[in-house]
Amino acid sequence: MKLLSTGLACLAAAASFVATTITPVAAEEAWPSGPVSVIMHTKPGGTSDIFIRTLAKSLEPEIGQDVIVINAPGGGGANQMSRIITAKPDGLTLGVNTLTHFTGMQTNLKGTFAPENFSWIASVQEDPILFFVREDSPYQSFADVVAAAKADPESINIGGFGPVGSMQHIGMSMLENATDTKFNWIGYPSTPDIIAALLGGHVDIGVSNLGPTAEYFESGRIRGLGVLGSERLAGKPDLPTFIEQGVDVSSSWIQVRGVFGPADMPMELQQKVADAFHEAMRAESYQDYARSTGVTDSWMGPKEYTDFVANITDVAVKQLTAAGVLQ
Repeated sequence: MKLLSTGLACLAAAASFVATTITPVAAEEAWPSGPVSVIMHTKPGGTSDIFIRTLAKSLEPEIGQDVIVINAPGGGGANQMSRIITAKPDGLTLGVNTLTHFTGMQTNLKGTFAPENFSWIASVQEDPILFFVREDSPYQSFADVVAAAKADPESINIGGFGPVGSMQHIGMSMLENATDTKFNWIGYPSTPDIIAALLGGHVDIGVSNLGPTAEYFESGRIRGLGVLGSERLAGKPDLPTFIEQGVDVSSSWIQVRGVFGPADMPMELQQKVADAFHEAMRAESYQDYARSTGVTDSWMGPKEYTDFVANITDVAVKQLTAAGVLQ
């Protein structure tokens, strides 16, 4: 866990530095001509999809042209990355990445994609994951889940985004290791699919970020079991962290979202893209969304984010090995 702590410490330091040095995209620094396509690795309605569609409202006037969101789910990010890796490095084809991209490049996508195949342009969000159940679930707390899993190992199905080795699967594995339990992982291509599976009784527990689940909490259809993070979420202050519940688990394995593009994008262009995204994030409409969903803004530019990617890739290998995914 030393590398993980170091990686997140570097992230925090870089975020603090960049936040104080970002300047708006100057009028004379023209964005490349043409609509900007942002390729997503999820179906519509997922946390990352909601993020980019919300940010597009303030990003479009910032860059003076349309932002087109294209959903290309499948393969744990493979479909998305296939489109980005073959695009021209002109800033007109971008993608939003999560930690699952880095775990995937060490597991099911190893040998197909590697970090050096892309330009890592900017970080934009940190977002802890949470675990939840249906309102009528017999599990009133995570302690109930642990007791049931110990009494009948592998009897509890947990649904989250991506295959074995994804960011959310690693979060589940960390809870398994901390409680000496074993769950069944069921991977889905989007958060709406996870929620549908939970409400339909196909899985016992769901994993997601707060954004796309907030309405289900508000309507009383789901209940939270815990947050895998160091603090309670501003948008869900009644939901305790797992650490508060006595689970000895690292609080540092949080979702990180960023913007990336094809390899060989000129550094000056990458900086323009990063500055535009970060400036758009300052808009009141975006900030209202971000605070209500409990995400934290992240401000790394190309150099800092590229360094972070190298570090978090090392961390991912350690977590995957601890989870038994890598030997």
